[in-house]
Amino acid sequence: MLLLKTLLGLSTVTTFVYGLWPLPKDITTGTIPLRLAPGFSISLAGVRNPPKDLVSAVSRTQAHLKTDKLQALVPDRGASSRSAVAGARSLRSLRLVYNGQGTPKTISEEAVAAIETRAEAYTLTVPSDGSEAVLTASSSLGLFRGLTTFGQLWYDLDGTTYTLQAPISISDSPAYPYRGFMLDTARNYFPIADIKRTLDAMSWVKINTLHWHVVDSQSFPLVVPGFNVISEKGAYHPKAIYTPADVKEIVDYAAARGIDIIAEIDTPGHTSIIQHSFPEHIACFEAAPWTQFANEPPAGQLRLASPATVNFTASLLSAASKLFPSKFFSTGGDEINANCYRQDPQTQQDLAAQGKTLEQALDTFTQASHQALASVGKTPVVWQEMLLDHNVTLSKDTVIMVWISSQDVAAVAQQGHRLVHAASDFFYLDCGGGGWVGANTNGNSWCDPFKTWQKSYSFNPVAGLTEDQKKLVLGGQHLLWTEQAGPSNLDSIVWPRAASAAELFWTGPGGNARTALPRLHDVAYRFVQRGVRAIPLQPEWCALRPGKCDLDA
Repeated sequence: MLLLKTLLGLSTVTTFVYGLWPLPKDITTGTIPLRLAPGFSISLAGVRNPPKDLVSAVSRTQAHLKTDKLQALVPDRGASSRSAVAGARSLRSLRLVYNGQGTPKTISEEAVAAIETRAEAYTLTVPSDGSEAVLTASSSLGLFRGLTTFGQLWYDLDGTTYTLQAPISISDSPAYPYRGFMLDTARNYFPIADIKRTLDAMSWVKINTLHWHVVDSQSFPLVVPGFNVISEKGAYHPKAIYTPADVKEIVDYAAARGIDIIAEIDTPGHTSIIQHSFPEHIACFEAAPWTQFANEPPAGQLRLASPATVNFTASLLSAASKLFPSKFFSTGGDEINANCYRQDPQTQQDLAAQGKTLEQALDTFTQASHQALASVGKTPVVWQEMLLDHNVTLSKDTVIMVWISSQDVAAVAQQGHRLVHAASDFFYLDCGGGGWVGANTNGNSWCDPFKTWQKSYSFNPVAGLTEDQKKLVLGGQHLLWTEQAGPSNLDSIVWPRAASAAELFWTGPGGNARTALPRLHDVAYRFVQRGVRAIPLQPEWCALRPGKCDLDA
């Protein structure tokens, strides 16, 4: 999985290098104390014409070095190292060096480039004698990833920023190009500030994709040019929307932090809300009992057999996709309720008039949607049912998200499609929260039990796959469906659990949860210092004493 060569090979492993998350591919450390000089600076002298977003990333890194003030997670919080730190040499500067071809592109450009072209590798050397540290990469994105690592090396003691493990040498690159997090903003609305804070946290652990499940049956907060009436009548509140200007602000903020945003408008299911603006396109609107017409209330699906609805949907998706620079756009396709269409007279009339089955109509509907996306340069992303449960023609470049079960991965890979791991049995953050449906006293969440960070960390992305099939795995993501989540508990549900997948898909599978836990504690504590309300994983007594609270301790 990784090469970890350190003088840590001693039986006592301090927590200092273990603050790195995700763990670099190759790291060598020593045992010499080193502190940052009061006037420490990060130099861009080795980057000709540095992009503005790289300059901003340097400024943010320097700010974190001054304001993190994170004490070492040991019982005395580093006090026993006081004399060693006081006598340590001082590091005055970190120099960034760009060794790629031509003038460096912006982080933002590279973050949304075709996924197979993204270069995130970097090398970092921090000498122990106080001479200049050097961060080298062939891309701005690689330099940014290296800055993130550099910022995790340091701790605070009496106002001095230090490490006890110089010299440090790191050579790093990701195991998988897709490392994501999905946020649902339709069940409950999230202000821009919450999304930005989440993007910041994602970038700190090298998560590079926000899968934005922006609309659903309950609300339609996305203002789509040409279709403004949907959000006017479908948002929870006139201010609970994302205008094109808001989307640009979020997209730009994400890209500058090395994050691509893949938006999703789920079709043909999960679209009840559109009835308020275009009732002619929706079947079984709020039909009852909802359990017979949808997986959750309110019921309502696009009339996929209607030629007018097919054209409407293709136009809507095309217009929405233009708001996002990503090469990908998701059309969903999960949880289509056949009974809804059986009970809808208009759909039955359309099917009869065209001499089509429901599956044939779904194929026509999907092809029209995906052709519309292709015409504006987008690659479609769908949930697994579109490939495994329906007789639908999908282009070979269509990306499949496997969510129902990790056991379905092999079936997707056998059909030759690229895939993203999003399995509910490992990566759903809402599982174990109890049933949210009313009049259901003993109800539990459908995907019980709670998925701990250790559960997701144990996942093997290539289990049961052939060598050729392994190449189809783009990566994976944690997901937050927000029936029981909102701005008040966003951070606590997501962090630090979602960081476990960040390391799984950056460093690769096979990590040791026992030795990872002290580092993940460090992530949570550092997040709190930076204003993200990550929850404790254990009592602080345990966090300060690695291994003492293991089951076999």
